[in-house]
Amino acid sequence: MMKTKLCTLALGAFFVPAAIFAGCGGVPGDAVATVDGTSISKSDFDHWMTVAAKSGGQSGAAAPKPPSFADCIKQKRKTTPAPAKGQPKVTDAQLKKQCKQEYNSLRDQVMQLLVSFEWIEGEAKAKDIKVSDKEVQASFDKQKKQAFPKAADFDKFLKDSGQTEGDILKRVRLDTLSNKIRDKVTKGKDKVTDAQIAAFYNKNKARFAQPERRDLRIVLTKDKAKAEKAKKAIESGQSFKSVAKKYSIDQASKAQGGKLPAVAKGQQEKALDTAIFAADKGKLVGPVKTQFGYYVFEVTKINKATQQTLDQAKATIKQTLASQNQQKALDSFVKSFRKRWKAKTDCRDAYATQDCKNAPKATPTPSATAPATQTVQPTATATPKN
Repeated sequence: MMKTKLCTLALGAFFVPAAIFAGCGGVPGDAVATVDGTSISKSDFDHWMTVAAKSGGQSGAAAPKPPSFADCIKQKRKTTPAPAKGQPKVTDAQLKKQCKQEYNSLRDQVMQLLVSFEWIEGEAKAKDIKVSDKEVQASFDKQKKQAFPKAADFDKFLKDSGQTEGDILKRVRLDTLSNKIRDKVTKGKDKVTDAQIAAFYNKNKARFAQPERRDLRIVLTKDKAKAEKAKKAIESGQSFKSVAKKYSIDQASKAQGGKLPAVAKGQQEKALDTAIFAADKGKLVGPVKTQFGYYVFEVTKINKATQQTLDQAKATIKQTLASQNQQKALDSFVKSFRKRWKAKTDCRDAYATQDCKNAPKATPTPSATAPATQTVQPTATATPKN
């Protein structure tokens, strides 16, 4: 759905995480970064900061402005509840710290997006991959129609998100280029030989086996005396259904007339499990004491263990190995892609992230909190989608 894509404005919706992308020498005064000589302007950065700030669903939201963060502090002061009696008031310094953290998070997301734009374009050019304006427009129109049947809804979305139609078209273009890069990287990597299939089968036979399973009819009671009564009632000719309804405390099987289908070894409490797989088909067994109570049961059907043959499993194995080969090629490409493009990315110090050649040194992060570069989890565009 385009609505999902268009409305995911955390600025990573179409792009792989910053750890997959990627530089401050030579950055012009009106730019925040350059990628292989192409400048990323401060005006573009400011525009996408506005979009990022509005991504939380508040159309009037604005990005915090360093270094004073005065407007942000003022807004937070309005929404900060009064302290409980005896508690200290939240200080401006504390609010400023919050504003700075929010700014840094938005800045990193925006820089990730803008850098990724250039990386994808550059990689596509290097691989002679092209996408026409007609192709982008067709994809855009299709997604727009699905997500916004009414033109007014799309206009409202643009207004609320702070984006322009040109912004959306650019993201569709980058998404299309990313898919084509992925397809080129993985092309021909899905070939699998019969020998590889056979080796996988022999190593993983258990994955293609089904254990013996037994269908049962059961009655579970709280005490042995009631279990004996239930057993006698069944032996006297009363149906399992009626006896289960009268005596059983196991609500799930009781609702099914006492039926408990497809039980595999090891699924039940040990004493019951042993009794089930030692029982003859059609023979009433019990009472069997367990931690849950006393069981009376009968095995009604035995489904023997089965093992798929190599021929039966071949198609599944081939698909699995083909996917693994493609993912391996993709992983190798991503590693190279990041290294190459990060080396070409210069960022002004105030905007440097882990995507930049002059990336700041990573700071220790508590295990309970994700690193800043992992706060945005894109669905994929700068590299192929899985």
